[in-house]
Amino acid sequence: MYSRFFSVGLSLFIGLNAAVAELPKVGLKPVWKGLETTRPLWLETAPDGSGRLFCLEQGGAIIILPSDKHAVHPKREVFFDISERKPWRENEEGLLGMAFHPKFADNRKFYVYYSQQKPKRSVISEFTVAKAHPNRADMESERVLLEFPQPYWNHNGGVMVFGPDSKLYVASGDGGKANDPHDNAQNLTNLLGKIFRIDVDSRTGKLAYGIPADNPFAGRKDDARGEIWAYGLRNVWRMSFDRETGDLWAADVGQNKWEEVNLITKGGNYGWNIRESFHKFKEDGPAKGDWIDPVIEYAHHAGIEKECKFPGHGYGVSITGGYVYRGAAIPKLRGAYVYGDFTTGLIFAVRQKDGKATEHGTIHQQKGKVYQIASFGEDTAGELYLLPLVANPATERDPAGSILQLVAE
Repeated sequence: MYSRFFSVGLSLFIGLNAAVAELPKVGLKPVWKGLETTRPLWLETAPDGSGRLFCLEQGGAIIILPSDKHAVHPKREVFFDISERKPWRENEEGLLGMAFHPKFADNRKFYVYYSQQKPKRSVISEFTVAKAHPNRADMESERVLLEFPQPYWNHNGGVMVFGPDSKLYVASGDGGKANDPHDNAQNLTNLLGKIFRIDVDSRTGKLAYGIPADNPFAGRKDDARGEIWAYGLRNVWRMSFDRETGDLWAADVGQNKWEEVNLITKGGNYGWNIRESFHKFKEDGPAKGDWIDPVIEYAHHAGIEKECKFPGHGYGVSITGGYVYRGAAIPKLRGAYVYGDFTTGLIFAVRQKDGKATEHGTIHQQKGKVYQIASFGEDTAGELYLLPLVANPATERDPAGSILQLVAE
Protein backbone atom coordinates (compact mmCIF):
# COMPACT_ATOMS: atom_id res chain seq x y z
CA MET A 1 0.00 0.00 0.00
CA TYR A 2 1.17 3.55 0.64
CA SER A 3 3.86 2.14 2.96
CA ARG A 4 5.63 5.43 3.59
CA PHE A 5 2.94 7.51 5.27
CA PHE A 6 4.78 10.77 5.88
CA SER A 7 5.15 14.24 4.45
CA VAL A 8 8.18 15.19 2.41
CA GLY A 9 9.43 18.36 0.84
CA LEU A 10 7.84 18.14 -2.58
CA SER A 11 10.64 20.03 -4.24
CA LEU A 12 13.01 17.16 -3.47
CA PHE A 13 11.09 14.79 -5.69
CA ILE A 14 9.81 16.76 -8.64
CA GLY A 15 11.37 16.00 -12.00
CA LEU A 16 8.99 17.22 -14.63
CA ASN A 17 10.91 16.61 -17.84
CA ALA A 18 8.31 14.60 -19.72
CA ALA A 19 10.04 12.14 -22.00
CA VAL A 20 7.56 12.58 -24.84
CA ALA A 21 5.63 15.77 -25.52
CA GLU A 22 2.68 13.93 -27.10
CA LEU A 23 1.40 12.89 -23.66
CA PRO A 24 -1.04 15.63 -22.68
CA LYS A 25 -1.15 17.55 -19.43
CA VAL A 26 -4.32 16.96 -17.42
CA GLY A 27 -6.18 18.83 -14.72
CA LEU A 28 -8.08 17.76 -11.61
CA LYS A 29 -11.69 18.81 -11.10
CA PRO A 30 -13.53 18.24 -7.77
CA VAL A 31 -16.72 16.21 -8.14
CA TRP A 32 -19.43 15.31 -5.61
CA LYS A 33 -18.36 18.43 -3.71
CA GLY A 34 -18.89 18.18 0.00
CA LEU A 35 -19.65 14.44 -0.03
CA GLU A 36 -18.59 12.93 3.29
CA THR A 37 -16.09 10.13 2.73
CA THR A 38 -13.50 8.73 5.10
CA ARG A 39 -10.27 7.36 3.63
CA PRO A 40 -11.71 6.36 0.23
CA LEU A 41 -9.58 3.62 -1.37
CA TRP A 42 -11.43 2.30 -4.41
CA LEU A 43 -14.15 3.07 -6.96
CA GLU A 44 -16.15 0.31 -8.59
CA THR A 45 -18.92 0.42 -11.19
CA ALA A 46 -21.81 -2.00 -10.89
CA PRO A 47 -21.89 -4.13 -14.07
CA ASP A 48 -25.66 -4.10 -14.27
CA GLY A 49 -26.34 -1.22 -16.63
CA SER A 50 -27.34 1.11 -13.80
CA GLY A 51 -24.19 3.22 -14.05
CA ARG A 52 -23.90 3.25 -10.25
CA LEU A 53 -20.46 4.02 -8.84
CA PHE A 54 -19.49 2.59 -5.46
CA CYS A 55 -16.78 4.00 -3.23
CA LEU A 56 -14.96 1.79 -0.72
CA GLU A 57 -13.72 3.29 2.55
CA GLN A 58 -10.86 1.81 4.54
CA GLY A 59 -12.79 1.83 7.80
CA GLY A 60 -15.29 -0.74 6.51
CA ALA A 61 -18.06 1.00 4.55
CA ILE A 62 -18.98 1.07 0.87
CA ILE A 63 -21.12 3.99 -0.25
CA ILE A 64 -23.04 4.61 -3.47
CA LEU A 65 -22.04 7.83 -5.19
CA PRO A 66 -24.88 10.08 -6.39
CA SER A 67 -25.73 9.82 -10.09
CA ASP A 68 -25.14 13.57 -10.41
CA LYS A 69 -21.43 14.10 -9.81
CA HIS A 70 -21.98 17.85 -9.87
CA ALA A 71 -24.27 17.68 -6.84
CA VAL A 72 -23.11 19.77 -3.88
CA HIS A 73 -23.17 18.25 -0.38
CA PRO A 74 -24.99 15.14 -1.61
CA LYS A 75 -26.50 12.68 0.82
CA ARG A 76 -24.29 9.83 1.92
CA GLU A 77 -25.85 6.46 0.99
CA VAL A 78 -24.29 3.42 2.67
CA PHE A 79 -24.43 0.17 0.71
CA PHE A 80 -22.25 -2.06 2.92
CA ASP A 81 -20.70 -1.65 6.37
CA ILE A 82 -18.46 -3.88 8.47
CA SER A 83 -16.95 -1.06 10.51
CA GLU A 84 -18.04 -2.76 13.75
CA ARG A 85 -15.57 -5.55 12.94
CA LYS A 86 -12.80 -2.95 13.05
CA PRO A 87 -10.92 -4.08 9.93
CA TRP A 88 -8.80 -0.93 10.07
CA ARG A 89 -6.52 -1.26 13.11
CA GLU A 90 -3.18 -0.27 11.57
CA ASN A 91 -2.32 2.01 8.66
CA GLU A 92 -2.33 -0.57 5.87
CA GLU A 93 -5.12 -2.79 7.18
CA GLY A 94 -8.83 -2.30 6.64
CA LEU A 95 -11.47 -2.89 4.03
CA LEU A 96 -9.04 -2.92 1.12
CA GLY A 97 -10.79 -4.32 -1.95
CA MET A 98 -14.11 -5.04 -3.63
CA ALA A 99 -15.28 -6.48 -6.94
CA PHE A 100 -18.69 -7.12 -8.46
CA HIS A 101 -19.37 -10.49 -10.04
CA PRO A 102 -19.46 -10.19 -13.86
CA LYS A 103 -23.03 -11.57 -13.70
CA PHE A 104 -24.00 -9.22 -10.88
CA ALA A 105 -27.14 -8.13 -12.71
CA ASP A 106 -28.46 -11.69 -12.35
CA ASN A 107 -26.87 -13.11 -9.18
CA ARG A 108 -26.39 -9.90 -7.11
CA LYS A 109 -23.01 -11.16 -5.84
CA PHE A 110 -19.97 -9.09 -4.92
CA TYR A 111 -16.69 -9.73 -3.12
CA VAL A 112 -14.66 -7.92 -0.48
CA TYR A 113 -11.14 -8.21 0.95
CA TYR A 114 -10.68 -7.08 4.55
CA SER A 115 -8.37 -7.42 7.57
CA GLN A 116 -9.13 -9.17 10.85
CA GLN A 117 -7.19 -9.85 14.05
CA LYS A 118 -6.53 -12.70 16.51
CA PRO A 119 -5.10 -14.19 14.40
CA LYS A 120 -4.02 -11.36 12.09
CA ARG A 121 -5.30 -12.35 8.66
CA SER A 122 -6.85 -11.27 5.38
CA VAL A 123 -10.37 -12.41 4.54
CA ILE A 124 -12.01 -12.70 1.12
CA SER A 125 -15.78 -13.03 1.28
CA GLU A 126 -18.79 -13.17 -1.00
CA PHE A 127 -21.93 -11.16 -0.24
CA THR A 128 -25.20 -10.63 -2.09
CA VAL A 129 -27.43 -7.60 -2.44
CA ALA A 130 -30.65 -7.60 -0.45
CA LYS A 131 -33.59 -8.84 -2.54
CA ALA A 132 -35.88 -6.10 -1.34
CA HIS A 133 -33.38 -3.25 -1.70
CA PRO A 134 -30.94 -2.99 -4.64
CA ASN A 135 -28.94 -0.31 -2.84
CA ARG A 136 -28.24 -2.38 0.28
CA ALA A 137 -26.03 -5.39 0.83
CA ASP A 138 -27.49 -8.35 2.67
CA MET A 139 -25.07 -8.38 5.61
CA GLU A 140 -26.25 -11.85 6.65
CA SER A 141 -25.29 -13.37 3.30
CA GLU A 142 -21.53 -13.55 3.85
CA ARG A 143 -19.77 -16.64 2.52
CA VAL A 144 -16.09 -16.69 3.44
CA LEU A 145 -14.09 -17.94 0.46
CA LEU A 146 -10.56 -17.70 1.75
CA GLU A 147 -8.52 -16.57 4.74
CA PHE A 148 -4.75 -16.38 4.90
CA PRO A 149 -2.38 -15.18 7.65
CA GLN A 150 -0.64 -11.81 7.72
CA PRO A 151 2.52 -11.75 9.83
CA TYR A 152 2.56 -7.95 10.09
CA TRP A 153 0.19 -5.00 9.65
CA ASN A 154 1.72 -3.64 6.45
CA HIS A 155 1.93 -4.85 2.85
CA ASN A 156 -1.57 -6.30 2.83
CA GLY A 157 -2.26 -5.62 -0.86
CA GLY A 158 -5.99 -6.12 -1.23
CA VAL A 159 -6.98 -5.11 -4.74
CA MET A 160 -9.38 -7.55 -6.47
CA VAL A 161 -10.50 -7.47 -10.10
CA PHE A 162 -12.44 -9.85 -12.32
CA GLY A 163 -10.68 -10.58 -15.57
CA PRO A 164 -12.14 -10.94 -19.06
CA ASP A 165 -12.20 -14.68 -18.27
CA SER A 166 -14.62 -14.06 -15.34
CA LYS A 167 -12.01 -15.29 -12.84
CA LEU A 168 -11.17 -13.26 -9.74
CA TYR A 169 -7.61 -11.92 -9.53
CA VAL A 170 -6.35 -10.86 -6.09
CA ALA A 171 -3.11 -9.05 -5.17
CA SER A 172 -1.49 -9.79 -1.82
CA GLY A 173 1.55 -8.07 -0.33
CA ASP A 174 4.62 -9.94 0.87
CA GLY A 175 3.45 -9.90 4.50
CA GLY A 176 5.18 -6.72 5.56
CA LYS A 177 7.79 -5.37 7.89
CA ALA A 178 10.63 -4.58 5.42
CA ASN A 179 12.77 -6.42 2.87
CA ASP A 180 10.42 -9.44 2.89
CA PRO A 181 12.19 -11.00 5.91
CA HIS A 182 10.50 -14.38 5.44
CA ASP A 183 11.17 -14.54 1.67
CA ASN A 184 7.44 -14.92 1.04
CA ALA A 185 7.37 -13.42 -2.44
CA GLN A 186 9.55 -16.19 -3.90
CA ASN A 187 7.88 -18.95 -1.88
CA LEU A 188 5.24 -20.81 -3.89
CA THR A 189 3.79 -22.51 -0.82
CA ASN A 190 1.99 -19.39 0.42
CA LEU A 191 -0.13 -16.58 -1.04
CA LEU A 192 1.98 -13.61 0.13
CA GLY A 193 3.76 -11.47 -2.46
CA LYS A 194 1.54 -12.90 -5.18
CA ILE A 195 -1.29 -12.28 -7.59
CA PHE A 196 -3.61 -15.24 -7.35
CA ARG A 197 -6.56 -16.31 -9.49
CA ILE A 198 -9.63 -18.20 -8.31
CA ASP A 199 -12.98 -19.28 -9.71
CA VAL A 200 -15.80 -18.06 -7.45
CA ASP A 201 -18.37 -20.14 -9.36
CA SER A 202 -16.89 -23.59 -8.70
CA ARG A 203 -15.30 -25.64 -5.91
CA THR A 204 -12.05 -27.57 -5.80
CA GLY A 205 -12.18 -30.32 -3.20
CA LYS A 206 -13.16 -28.88 0.17
CA LEU A 207 -12.28 -25.33 -0.83
CA ALA A 208 -15.02 -22.70 -0.98
CA TYR A 209 -13.78 -21.68 -4.44
CA GLY A 210 -12.31 -23.31 -7.51
CA ILE A 211 -8.69 -23.42 -8.63
CA PRO A 212 -8.77 -23.02 -12.42
CA ALA A 213 -7.07 -25.94 -14.15
CA ASP A 214 -5.09 -23.55 -16.38
CA ASN A 215 -3.47 -21.75 -13.44
CA PRO A 216 0.32 -22.14 -13.85
CA PHE A 217 0.86 -24.15 -10.66
CA ALA A 218 -2.43 -26.01 -10.50
CA GLY A 219 -2.19 -29.77 -10.07
CA ARG A 220 1.48 -29.87 -9.14
CA LYS A 221 2.59 -32.74 -6.93
CA ASP A 222 4.54 -30.49 -4.55
CA ASP A 223 3.21 -27.91 -2.07
CA ALA A 224 2.98 -25.02 -4.56
CA ARG A 225 -0.32 -23.17 -4.19
CA GLY A 226 -2.47 -23.76 -7.25
CA GLU A 227 -4.15 -20.37 -6.81
CA ILE A 228 -0.97 -18.47 -7.76
CA TRP A 229 -0.99 -16.62 -11.10
CA ALA A 230 2.19 -14.53 -10.69
CA TYR A 231 4.75 -14.03 -7.92
CA GLY A 232 7.87 -12.16 -6.84
CA LEU A 233 5.88 -9.02 -6.00
CA ARG A 234 6.40 -6.78 -2.98
CA ASN A 235 3.09 -5.01 -2.46
CA VAL A 236 0.93 -4.41 -5.51
CA TRP A 237 -1.15 -1.36 -4.72
CA ARG A 238 -3.71 -1.23 -7.50
CA MET A 239 -4.00 -3.37 -10.60
CA SER A 240 -6.43 -3.21 -13.50
CA PHE A 241 -7.30 -4.80 -16.80
CA ASP A 242 -7.16 -2.72 -19.95
CA ARG A 243 -10.79 -2.85 -21.06
CA GLU A 244 -9.77 -3.02 -24.75
CA THR A 245 -6.74 -5.35 -24.79
CA GLY A 246 -7.26 -7.42 -21.65
CA ASP A 247 -3.72 -6.66 -20.43
CA LEU A 248 -3.30 -6.81 -16.65
CA TRP A 249 -1.35 -3.84 -15.26
CA ALA A 250 0.03 -3.77 -11.71
CA ALA A 251 1.95 -1.09 -9.82
CA ASP A 252 4.33 -2.57 -7.24
CA VAL A 253 5.42 -0.40 -4.31
CA GLY A 254 9.21 -0.45 -3.88
CA GLN A 255 11.47 -0.70 -0.85
CA ASN A 256 14.49 1.60 -0.81
CA LYS A 257 15.03 3.14 -4.22
CA TRP A 258 12.59 2.14 -6.97
CA GLU A 259 8.90 2.11 -7.86
CA GLU A 260 7.71 -0.02 -10.77
CA VAL A 261 4.86 -0.76 -13.18
CA ASN A 262 4.42 -4.30 -14.47
CA LEU A 263 2.41 -6.14 -17.08
CA ILE A 264 1.34 -9.34 -15.37
CA THR A 265 1.71 -12.60 -17.25
CA LYS A 266 0.75 -16.15 -16.37
CA GLY A 267 3.34 -17.76 -14.12
CA GLY A 268 5.54 -14.66 -14.18
CA ASN A 269 8.23 -14.09 -11.54
CA TYR A 270 8.82 -10.36 -11.00
CA GLY A 271 11.97 -10.77 -8.93
CA TRP A 272 11.23 -9.40 -5.45
CA ASN A 273 13.05 -9.71 -3.01
CA ILE A 274 16.07 -10.72 -5.07
CA ARG A 275 15.78 -7.51 -7.00
CA GLU A 276 13.89 -4.24 -6.73
CA SER A 277 12.58 -3.24 -10.15
CA PHE A 278 15.51 -3.72 -12.59
CA HIS A 279 18.13 -3.55 -9.82
CA LYS A 280 19.75 -6.14 -7.56
CA PHE A 281 18.38 -5.97 -4.01
CA LYS A 282 19.41 -9.10 -2.12
CA GLU A 283 23.17 -9.10 -1.68
CA ASP A 284 23.42 -12.89 -1.47
CA GLY A 285 20.90 -13.44 -4.27
CA PRO A 286 21.71 -14.50 -7.83
CA ALA A 287 22.79 -11.79 -10.26
CA LYS A 288 20.55 -13.17 -13.00
CA GLY A 289 17.28 -15.03 -13.11
CA ASP A 290 14.18 -15.73 -15.13
CA TRP A 291 12.53 -12.51 -14.00
CA ILE A 292 10.09 -10.36 -15.92
CA ASP A 293 11.23 -6.76 -16.28
CA PRO A 294 8.94 -3.88 -15.39
CA VAL A 295 7.45 -1.71 -18.12
CA ILE A 296 8.81 1.35 -16.35
CA GLU A 297 10.43 2.42 -13.10
CA TYR A 298 11.10 5.65 -11.26
CA ALA A 299 13.56 6.64 -8.55
CA HIS A 300 13.00 7.83 -5.01
CA HIS A 301 15.36 10.78 -5.30
CA ALA A 302 17.70 12.60 -7.62
CA GLY A 303 20.82 10.99 -6.16
CA ILE A 304 20.17 7.74 -8.01
CA GLU A 305 18.87 9.29 -11.25
CA LYS A 306 21.93 8.01 -13.16
CA GLU A 307 20.90 4.42 -12.36
CA CYS A 308 17.32 4.91 -13.60
CA LYS A 309 16.47 3.44 -17.00
CA PHE A 310 13.95 6.23 -17.58
CA PRO A 311 15.66 9.55 -16.88
CA GLY A 312 13.39 12.56 -16.56
CA HIS A 313 10.49 10.48 -15.27
CA GLY A 314 9.92 12.37 -12.01
CA TYR A 315 10.41 11.14 -8.47
CA GLY A 316 8.35 9.67 -5.67
CA VAL A 317 8.41 7.04 -2.95
CA SER A 318 5.18 5.02 -3.12
CA ILE A 319 3.48 4.21 -6.41
CA THR A 320 -0.29 4.10 -6.85
CA GLY A 321 -1.45 2.18 -9.90
CA GLY A 322 -4.23 3.31 -12.19
CA TYR A 323 -5.78 2.45 -15.53
CA VAL A 324 -5.19 2.51 -19.24
CA TYR A 325 -7.24 5.51 -20.27
CA ARG A 326 -10.08 4.56 -22.63
CA GLY A 327 -12.34 7.56 -22.14
CA ALA A 328 -13.32 10.29 -24.62
CA ALA A 329 -12.72 13.50 -22.66
CA ILE A 330 -8.90 13.50 -23.12
CA PRO A 331 -8.34 12.06 -26.63
CA LYS A 332 -4.54 12.41 -26.60
CA LEU A 333 -4.35 10.28 -23.46
CA ARG A 334 -6.16 7.27 -24.94
CA GLY A 335 -4.18 4.05 -24.69
CA ALA A 336 -1.77 5.38 -22.06
CA TYR A 337 -1.52 3.81 -18.61
CA VAL A 338 -2.10 6.46 -15.93
CA TYR A 339 -0.53 6.10 -12.47
CA GLY A 340 0.79 8.34 -9.71
CA ASP A 341 2.84 8.65 -6.56
CA PHE A 342 1.04 8.57 -3.23
CA THR A 343 3.39 10.93 -1.44
CA THR A 344 4.36 13.56 -4.01
CA GLY A 345 0.96 13.61 -5.72
CA LEU A 346 2.53 13.56 -9.18
CA ILE A 347 0.51 11.85 -11.93
CA PHE A 348 2.34 10.00 -14.71
CA ALA A 349 1.45 8.16 -17.92
CA VAL A 350 3.24 5.57 -20.04
CA ARG A 351 2.62 3.84 -23.35
CA GLN A 352 4.16 0.47 -24.09
CA LYS A 353 4.81 -2.01 -26.88
CA ASP A 354 5.71 -5.63 -26.17
CA GLY A 355 6.12 -4.82 -22.49
CA LYS A 356 8.57 -1.98 -23.02
CA ALA A 357 7.85 1.71 -22.47
CA THR A 358 7.74 3.77 -25.67
CA GLU A 359 6.52 7.10 -24.23
CA HIS A 360 6.36 8.36 -20.68
CA GLY A 361 5.97 11.61 -18.83
CA THR A 362 4.51 13.58 -15.95
CA ILE A 363 0.99 14.65 -16.90
CA HIS A 364 0.03 16.54 -13.76
CA GLN A 365 1.82 18.31 -10.91
CA GLN A 366 -0.47 19.37 -8.09
CA LYS A 367 -0.10 22.97 -6.95
CA GLY A 368 -0.95 24.39 -3.55
CA LYS A 369 -2.57 21.63 -1.50
CA VAL A 370 -1.02 18.33 -2.56
CA TYR A 371 -3.43 15.41 -2.34
CA GLN A 372 -1.91 12.05 -1.46
CA ILE A 373 -3.09 9.60 -4.11
CA ALA A 374 -4.73 6.59 -2.45
CA SER A 375 -6.25 5.27 -5.67
CA PHE A 376 -7.54 6.02 -9.12
CA GLY A 377 -10.99 5.00 -10.31
CA GLU A 378 -12.70 4.33 -13.63
CA ASP A 379 -16.35 4.81 -14.59
CA THR A 380 -18.39 3.03 -17.26
CA ALA A 381 -17.33 5.59 -19.89
CA GLY A 382 -13.64 5.03 -19.16
CA GLU A 383 -13.13 8.40 -17.48
CA LEU A 384 -10.69 8.46 -14.58
CA TYR A 385 -10.88 9.79 -11.03
CA LEU A 386 -8.41 10.36 -8.21
CA LEU A 387 -9.17 9.41 -4.62
CA PRO A 388 -7.08 11.48 -2.20
CA LEU A 389 -6.27 10.35 1.32
CA VAL A 390 -6.18 12.64 4.34
CA ALA A 391 -4.16 11.63 7.37
CA ASN A 392 -6.81 12.51 9.95
CA PRO A 393 -10.32 12.51 8.49
CA ALA A 394 -11.81 13.81 11.75
CA THR A 395 -9.90 17.08 11.50
CA GLU A 396 -8.69 17.32 7.90
CA ARG A 397 -11.82 16.67 5.86
CA ASP A 398 -11.57 18.59 2.60
CA PRO A 399 -14.64 20.84 2.19
CA ALA A 400 -14.30 20.57 -1.58
CA GLY A 401 -14.93 16.85 -1.46
CA SER A 402 -12.85 13.71 -1.53
CA ILE A 403 -12.91 12.75 -5.22
CA LEU A 404 -11.35 14.49 -8.21
CA GLN A 405 -11.83 13.80 -11.93
CA LEU A 406 -9.02 13.87 -14.47
CA VAL A 407 -9.92 16.38 -17.17
CA ALA A 408 -8.25 17.93 -20.20
CA GLU A 409 -6.10 20.90 -19.22
